[in-house]
Formats: sequence, C-alpha cells, structure tokens
Amino acid sequence: MTARPSLPRTVWVLGFVSLLMDTSSEMIHALLPLFLVGTLGVSVAVVGLIEGVSEATAAFAKLFSGWFSDRSGKRKPLVLAGYGLAALTKPVFPLASTALEVMGARFADRIGKGLRGAPRDALIADVTPPAMRGAAFGLRQSLDTIGAVAGPLLAIGLMAALAGDIRAVFAWAVVPAAGAVVLIVFGVEEPSVHAAGARPGRPRLADARRLGAAFWAVIAVGLAFTLARFSEAFLILRASSVGFSLLLAPMAMVMMNVIYAIVSAPAGRLSDRLGRGRFLAVALIVLVVADAVLALAPSRAGVLVGAALWGLHMGLSQGLLSALVADAAPADLRGTAFGVFNLTTGLAMLAASALAGLLWTLSGPAATFLAGGGFALAALAGVLLLNTAFRRP
Repeated sequence: MTARPSLPRTVWVLGFVSLLMDTSSEMIHALLPLFLVGTLGVSVAVVGLIEGVSEATAAFAKLFSGWFSDRSGKRKPLVLAGYGLAALTKPVFPLASTALEVMGARFADRIGKGLRGAPRDALIADVTPPAMRGAAFGLRQSLDTIGAVAGPLLAIGLMAALAGDIRAVFAWAVVPAAGAVVLIVFGVEEPSVHAAGARPGRPRLADARRLGAAFWAVIAVGLAFTLARFSEAFLILRASSVGFSLLLAPMAMVMMNVIYAIVSAPAGRLSDRLGRGRFLAVALIVLVVADAVLALAPSRAGVLVGAALWGLHMGLSQGLLSALVADAAPADLRGTAFGVFNLTTGLAMLAASALAGLLWTLSGPAATFLAGGGFALAALAGVLLLNTAFRRP
C-alpha cells in the first residue's frame, strides 16, 4: 500500500503561526465584549457594529493584498506585514479608555488580518498538490482553532490569577503575537514558481471573467454562509445572559473552538475523497440546530450545547470553503480569488453582525439566534441548488 504523501513544511509552519496569533487574539476577543459593555459602558448594538466594521475592514485589505501578491509574485512579505501589524496593535487594548480607542485598535488589527489572509491562503494552495488541498486547509484551520481554544483558556486562567484584571490579561496577549512574527521570519519558505509567473499591472475586468462560473458559485455560497453566521462575540454575550460570570463566560468560545479544532482536519481530508458540497449542506443543518438551541434553551447547559454545535458547523465548512476557492481559481489569480472571496464574505459579516446587535438590543438574544437560523435555512436552499457546481477536485 502506497503511503499518503505528507503535507508541505510551509503548510505546517503557517498553521503554527495561525495558532500563536489566534491565541493572542482570542485572549483579547474572549473578554472584549464584556470589557466594552461592562467596563467602558457601550451598548450591545455598538459591540455588533465594532465587530462588523472590523471584519469588513479586513475584507477590503484582503482584496488588495491578494491581487498584489499575484502581481508581485511575492506572498511572504505581505504575510509578514499583516501578522506584524496585528502584533503591534496588541499593546493598545490594555491601555484603552474609550470605545473609540478599542475600535481603532480592532481596525488596525483587522487591516493586518486582511494583509495576510489572501496571500497566506494562496501560498498554501501554491505549495500543496490539488488532491491534498482539503487536508492542507483543514490542518491550518485546525491549528488556528487550537489557538482559539488556548486563548480563552489562558484568559480564564489569567483572570483568576490576576484577580479579574482584564487589562492585565490583555497585556499578556503580546507574547504569543510576537512569537508568530518570529516564526514567519525564520520558518516560511516561498516557492520560486509563483514568483516566476507574476504578471505586474493593474486589475483588469478580464481577470474577473477568467475566474469562471464555478468560482462565482463559491462566492454565492460563501455569502450565504456568512449571513447565517454572525460574530462569535454573541456567544460570549449569550453565555453572560444566562448567568455565566465574567470569569467563565469565555467557556462558550472554548467549547465552540474545541469542537471546531477536532473536526476541521478530518473534514478536510474526507472532502478530498468524497467531495465538498455534502459537507457544506450538513454544516448548515447543524447551524440551524445550534441557533435553535441558543435561542430556545436559555440555560448554561443549553448555551454550551449550542456553542458545541456552532463549532461543529465551523469545522465542517470553513476550511472547505477555502479549498473550494483554491479548486476553482486559476493558479495565477489565486491571491485575487481569495481577496474577492474575503471581501464579499467580510461585507456580509458586517451586515450580519450589525443586524444581530440591533436585534439583540430591540428584542433580546432569542430573536438574534432565531434570525440566524432563518438565514441558515435560506443558505441551505442555496447550497442544494448550487451543489452541482462542486466537483471532486
């Protein structure tokens, strides 16, 4: 029996970079909604607006950076710049005294995310054989999500050790962020093949046409998925609303991300063999159930079950969407393709998070999650209609 080839070293390194940076970001993000509402006194609607604007900012930056990495033939410098900028924003959070300062830091952090996102994903596609892309994106997503588990757990432990001092916890987030930057500098290698194929010039309408119908079908499904899934910050707020203390509210994020990390890598590997469309349909069914539980089971156990189901949905879908983009895009337009995908889904995240915050303020948490379930049902109908666009890679 022939041994399955191993994933390239660069995929593993970028996965551990994601792990470190997500650990740093989630140490902050796990407590940020409570910091904004409880310490700075802003409304939940403003939390939704901050989250939505932050993610939309990242999306616009991804469009530029993806296109530029195609034209320049260099992806690593943009990856390094993006992670470096995110690391530089971390010290702002413990020093912030107004919501505007927090929004500015989140804005800059998301610009960093935008600069690195599309070139990083295109680089993974560049170095990975087509038959292993699901496994590669699943692995990176899994390691990223392990960081998302570690971050809230560190936040909880530090909150206990530091007597509930949120600002001190935020200060410790600088350490893993710096480690991620060091790992990029010394561990990431870029293939010369991509650089040789670079085509300097302005964006062209012909490039959009060359992306093809299958790519635009992926865009449509990505939009539907994002409208159905607003910011995870609302899981923390939901945990707080059913009686979790400031110390334990991040456990909702921990539960979600544990399941997310466990599922992502095997789901990616299976999608390489079985096709991607069926996983996406199952993911949306799971999201409908998760939203129903979060809306209709207002208890601590209900929130944890709902968060676990939300994580299952993420594990079945997020790495696969990236693999679908890589499958559908021409090799010389991969960065642009990831940029377009992230721009459109980022705008959808802005709309979804702003609507979720408004619904929460006007009608409460149940209305927010029931609306999310309605969007998920609509997205499921779209996936079933477009399922023929998803071929085995």
